[in-house]
Amino acid sequence: MTYRVVQWSTGNVGRHAIAGIDARPDLELAGVWVSNPAKIGRDAGDLAGLGRDLGVAATGDAEALLALRPDCVVYTSMADVRLMEAIDDLCRILRAGVNVVSSSPVFLQFPDGVVPPEMSDPVREAAAAGGASVFVNGIDPGFANDVLPLAVTGISERIDQVRCMEILNYNTYDQATVLFDIMGFGRPLDDVPMLLQPGVLTMAWGSVVRQIAAGLGAELDEIAEWHTRLPAPETFAVSAGTIEKGTAAALRFEVRGMRGGEAVVVLEHVTRLRDDLAPDWPQPAGAGCYRVEVRGEPNYTVDLRLLGTDGDHNTAGLKATAMRLVNAVPAVVEAPPGLLTALDLPLIPGRGLLRAREAR
Repeated sequence: MTYRVVQWSTGNVGRHAIAGIDARPDLELAGVWVSNPAKIGRDAGDLAGLGRDLGVAATGDAEALLALRPDCVVYTSMADVRLMEAIDDLCRILRAGVNVVSSSPVFLQFPDGVVPPEMSDPVREAAAAGGASVFVNGIDPGFANDVLPLAVTGISERIDQVRCMEILNYNTYDQATVLFDIMGFGRPLDDVPMLLQPGVLTMAWGSVVRQIAAGLGAELDEIAEWHTRLPAPETFAVSAGTIEKGTAAALRFEVRGMRGGEAVVVLEHVTRLRDDLAPDWPQPAGAGCYRVEVRGEPNYTVDLRLLGTDGDHNTAGLKATAMRLVNAVPAVVEAPPGLLTALDLPLIPGRGLLRAREAR
């Protein structure tokens, strides 16, 4: 069966999603939505940097795309600075009877106990009204801290703590809004950026902690937040701009699922803008990695190393986010209507190896 798919936005993740849709023989790119007027009319292959046309022109007409009655929308528009607008987008698509796989808003990965019901109920109601499903995921929040850690715990006798870590250098992550405005890099250390406002870390990654606990059948007492930052020793440049001496250049935070006064499920990020910063903080395997540590009987450590074919670990992370969504399309389309989590879906494999064999 072939599933007709609309790609919603063509930014850092969206352009990789277009390439992924094109790579799967069971998916057909039916349309592309863009917010930038300069992109309207351009071919999807051009926007994705494929070096060839796909015969699908981008449009800013959302109603025209929904009128195509696609099987699924791959929604990768940024929600961090437009949260309610993104929720409205999802509701609009779902009410039209179209399934959605989305990289945002991230709390919808597993919203129960993370945000007030009034933030997730409209999405559930829209899904019910349209008879459609929505699955929010990616690499982090997503695969690196739902399927991967739960798989590792499947070989445990006793589990005392599950820790999921992202250990990455963001120096080549070319998204100034995220890096500077949201995460606070390049800003004075006494400034409190959006990400570090009380409760925001929990809104962004509390779903990870709650979902792992639910997958293990464990109850949590509360979720706690912790963070620390370090300054740049001198001025230096990254892809998104300039980091002045003395401004934030390294960030480490934890979102802790607490039970009985102990942190039993932990989401940790170690983010640097230069490899030599914070040498005493956890170091990555390879150029960058996602790490799962399970303490108990026995103890396990699993590193998922990232590296794109262009030699950049951040490219690999963006590709992973896109492909987690694209590869989920068939399972989400075939699932019952509603807000789905990783606990609701079967194993979602890729299709690249199968396609390579068919081509020979």
